[in-house]
Amino acid sequence: MTEVMVVEVGKDAIYTLLLVVGPLLLIAMIVGLLISLFQTLTQIQEMTLVFVPKILLVFLALIFLLPFMIEQLRTFANGLFDKIIGLGT
Repeated sequence: MTEVMVVEVGKDAIYTLLLVVGPLLLIAMIVGLLISLFQTLTQIQEMTLVFVPKILLVFLALIFLLPFMIEQLRTFANGLFDKIIGLGT
């Protein structure tokens, strides 16, 4: 395996990671920002107020995005397996 192949596999792995977790992180960030804005406007400074809505919305997003995430991971794994098989020939 050459250095170029290693860098290519690493690049594909990072790209797949960003595709898989990016939407969930973005949703968590937006929900946290909206709740922080709500807390600022209402002057409610309860620390636990952030966790329940964020956990629920991230869980719902995970349910809806799971097919997309599995497809991305499957595509990455198939490409990786093809590269491994190609090394043996």
